Amino acid sequence: MAAGTLVEDDPQAALAHARAARDRASRVAAVREAVGVAAYHAGDYAEAARELRAYRRMSGDRGYRAVLADCERAMGRPDVALRLVAEGLAEKPDAEETAELRIVESGARLDLGEEAAAHLVLEAELGGRPDPAMLQGADPSLLRIASAYADLLQSQGQEDAAAEWLTAIAAADPEDLIGAVDRLGIEFIEVELDLGDVELVDGDDATEVEPAAPERVEELPEDDHGLGLSFDQEVEAEVAELLGERGPAEPGTDAPERDEH
Repeated sequence: MAAGTLVEDDPQAALAHARAARDRASRVAAVREAVGVAAYHAGDYAEAARELRAYRRMSGDRGYRAVLADCERAMGRPDVALRLVAEGLAEKPDAEETAELRIVESGARLDLGEEAAAHLVLEAELGGRPDPAMLQGADPSLLRIASAYADLLQSQGQEDAAAEWLTAIAAADPEDLIGAVDRLGIEFIEVELDLGDVELVDGDDATEVEPAAPERVEELPEDDHGLGLSFDQEVEAEVAELLGERGPAEPGTDAPERDEH
């Protein structure tokens, strides 16, 4: 368990834990598997191959074919790697393992100086006419093939083409499981945004609420005479004034009465 927890972040420590377990329980298949996986991540390919073969004999599991082939390639035996790839493909593995076997095959071809063959292996898996646009909605296995194809292009100095493929992979892999974002050198930084007042609805959706406008009090214009009369009083006064019945009302007086005649 300790080896499995550490294998990604600290493979050397994971290998030390796995070896300690092997010293105490070398006949347990899962322990030999743990040593093989940890050794592979730590770059000890000879031990990885030896332990994974022991695990396969003890458990009957036919897995780890691509890993074993890659170990042979890493130890400078690409021809052995190609033989193991052919044997693995003959057993009709699933899409994920097939992709890994093809990636190892392409690398072994490149090790042997067969650059055209290395391209053809991956291009065949990408449909024969590789186009980054095809990756939209692609499954992880195809994205792994595309990533290996970008590596191949980059190793041959085709930086622009490699960047185009990596960009397409990153767009099709929002969680960055393939790691294209890191390889593109994209760095994300935290930015504080002033969103104003925000009201949460049902705990999920956020709706921006505009700050309330200050209350406006409508001011009525003062009457022409500056008397401060009410609206009704002003109307009565204006009517009376127009009729010539009386002058403007004084402040504090009642509104002028209408002349019934």
